[in-house]
Amino acid sequence: MERITISLDEDLVREFDRLIEQRGYSNRSEAMRDLLRQHLEQARQASNDAAHCVANLCYVYNHHERELAERLTELQHGHHDLTVATMHAHLDHDNCLESVILKGPTAAVRSFANVLTAERGVRHGSLNVVSVEVDRGSHTHGYAPKGAKAHAHLHLKPKV
Repeated sequence: MERITISLDEDLVREFDRLIEQRGYSNRSEAMRDLLRQHLEQARQASNDAAHCVANLCYVYNHHERELAERLTELQHGHHDLTVATMHAHLDHDNCLESVILKGPTAAVRSFANVLTAERGVRHGSLNVVSVEVDRGSHTHGYAPKGAKAHAHLHLKPKV
């Protein structure tokens, strides 16, 4: 790990320390690393340097809305190449929260999220995207039986 030194005015340091305390960081370095990662990810997303991603799409909907649950399920099936898993939670007698884990080309993931959250009756849609590097390597994992054949699958490594 490399050590760097930065200079900040006193007001900014006090505000940063309050943020650190509120969020429960153990030290300034951990907080600064998270802030840098967040800023770098935002820059990657804004510049379209993020070719592939993993993402979480979260939204709330009223399950009494005419055929909405079926439409949402059909959309996910229609994009099974992007949809990894869906978690469904009942909030009250009328409202449900769904969280959909997605992976794939960033533009396709964003487009699908926009289509899904634009469905009549879907509210509070939010997409959290993390850029990844795709490794299409073929290898054998350390836990594979001796003599096992290598298998090909994707490894999605979050960018620094």
